[in-house]
Amino acid sequence: MKVLAMILAGGAGKGLSVLTSRRAVAAVPFGGKYRAIDFSLSNSVNSGIYNVAVLTQFWPRGLNDHIGVGKPWDLDRLHGGVRLLHPFPTPGQMWWQQGTADALFQNLDFIIEQNPTHVLVLAGDHIYKMDYRTLLAFHEDKDADFTIAVLTVQKHKAHQFGIVDTDPDGRVVAFQEKPERAFSTLASMGVYAFNTEYLVETLRRRAQDFPGLDMARDLIPDMVKDGKVYAYRYAGYWADIDTVNAYWEAHQALLADPPALELNDPQWVIHTRSEERPAVYIGESAEVDGSMISDGARIEGTVKRSVISPGVYVAPGATVRDAIVLTDAVIETGATVERAIIDKRVRVKEGAKVGSGERMVPNQEEPDVVNIGLVLIGKDAEIPSGITIGRNVVIYPDVKERDFDGFGGNVPSGETVKPGK
Repeated sequence: MKVLAMILAGGAGKGLSVLTSRRAVAAVPFGGKYRAIDFSLSNSVNSGIYNVAVLTQFWPRGLNDHIGVGKPWDLDRLHGGVRLLHPFPTPGQMWWQQGTADALFQNLDFIIEQNPTHVLVLAGDHIYKMDYRTLLAFHEDKDADFTIAVLTVQKHKAHQFGIVDTDPDGRVVAFQEKPERAFSTLASMGVYAFNTEYLVETLRRRAQDFPGLDMARDLIPDMVKDGKVYAYRYAGYWADIDTVNAYWEAHQALLADPPALELNDPQWVIHTRSEERPAVYIGESAEVDGSMISDGARIEGTVKRSVISPGVYVAPGATVRDAIVLTDAVIETGATVERAIIDKRVRVKEGAKVGSGERMVPNQEEPDVVNIGLVLIGKDAEIPSGITIGRNVVIYPDVKERDFDGFGGNVPSGETVKPGK
């Protein structure tokens, strides 16, 4: 069996608000030291698949810098290895990829050139551990054209997924993308195994005449009618972190006891490009409880139930509680951060209060995205000394102290702060 893995990593991730204003969703930091795409890359190599393509589009530089030649995943190879494929204009063809099926179609020449027997189509923003060899063995055993990895979800969440119905043998008899009323609780994981010939023929027949096709919305329902499509049931942990709420919940799952996803697993290592950082420093006056602390962090204050990325500094007298703090952020003396996601290089200055009060009004500009009481602070923002910031507040990247002048020391719940406001 000759397998090619195609990782779809070009999504803009609008559901993550300012966290993806300068990065693709696949490049979003996760679990302290990782990026979202590390999981699909690591699953591939741990499954013995060393021919991997990453399909980029939105803000590709972060992914390019992170993946490089693929050395952390043992993908820096003369034959196979990792390739980053970015859309480009050609005569008579649209430049930007308009959907997941369109992304595959625009790289059809690459798939054919690699001449695999099977193609795995994966998402770059899913958090899980899966041995794809088991999926591929199931696919071959069923003599399937196409196999969808599925898992059982809670009935009240079924409308968020592509829903599958099967016969007793596991053959898919119906598929509906994000139905208002689901006929099943079997949800597609966005992990697909194809016979190459079937995938190529389907894309040529459908995608070339209808640019902008999406795999789940446009192709899978017809594949279920015309082909041999099976569902492979997966029983492990899986999360799609394409929304603020899902991103938050996935981090909470890491902090559970025991964690829903075990990252300290020598049998299934999640590889990443590790930064050269010193060991964690825990000061004499520090208090740390129920948290994940990454290399290079310096903790001299209080950290509770939080995920702390490399190089973060929590000063004496500062408190971080129920938060996700990304690389090189600084929480100064006496500052309080609660129920917040703090992006890279943010500085929360002395005595500031982030995530204050009980008022839970949704964010006025993004009510469907920021609505569970979290504060989001974008890259390189400065939070002034002594200011109080309520719940569901969104602060854009590069915001400076002067941008808070109109708030009189208090940013109410549901507000948005932008540079120059």
